[in-house]
Amino acid sequence: MDEVEEFEVKGDDLLSRIRELIAEGNVRRITIKSAEGRTMLEIPLTIGVVGALIAPVAAAIGAVAALVTECTITVTREDDPGSDEAEAE
Repeated sequence: MDEVEEFEVKGDDLLSRIRELIAEGNVRRITIKSAEGRTMLEIPLTIGVVGALIAPVAAAIGAVAALVTECTITVTREDDPGSDEAEAE
């Protein structure tokens, strides 16, 4: 099962926080929601596609950041495949 986390950030910090999350490498999907809870941008991330798509994604995130003062980032992470094996033993 995938792990889901939420972070509240200010619009000014949105792009830098997204870049940090992408750099972690185990993020499968990022959803940006307004303070009212409306989904503004949903970014599916897959291995190999991240490098090619970071520039257009960064531009879209920058546009969203200009529109909001505060937002929530919902991050879906892949489970560590090794953790399931360790629990089974």
